[in-house]
Amino acid sequence: MDFPIRTKLPHTVPRWVAEGSWFFITINCVPRGKNQLCRSETGDSILAAIRFNHERLVWHCRLCLLMPDHLHAIMAFPRHPGMATTIKNWKKFVAGKYGVDWQRDFFDHRLRDHHKLEGKTSYILMNPVRRGLCMQAEDWAWVYRPNDRPAPRW
Repeated sequence: MDFPIRTKLPHTVPRWVAEGSWFFITINCVPRGKNQLCRSETGDSILAAIRFNHERLVWHCRLCLLMPDHLHAIMAFPRHPGMATTIKNWKKFVAGKYGVDWQRDFFDHRLRDHHKLEGKTSYILMNPVRRGLCMQAEDWAWVYRPNDRPAPRW
């Protein structure tokens, strides 16, 4: 059966959106269902790569959680080079260095207020519990969460 080809999403942030706005990000692996991310060396390295970009202000990561075949994050990006280029470069690095097979593109959704921010934070943290991978969110090892501070104004 032939499936329609999904059109490529632009991931451009309109100029009227404040720089430093939070985005809910989902990046999937292929094939779905195969554990590529939650393995000792790979998971630790991916979280270290998230932290590396955060500490160098490539992005501001409020939260990143790895699931076996995808990741969820809440991030803010500088206007240049922007969200699409920043994530593309990071995915390329992780794929080359750690052998992760990423699905083309990614999903993003701007979080417009603190209610949406807190709702998505809860959704992300409870994802492994909902999937039966742990009993409580605090038990999940594959999480990067720096000290909560406002996103920088680049």
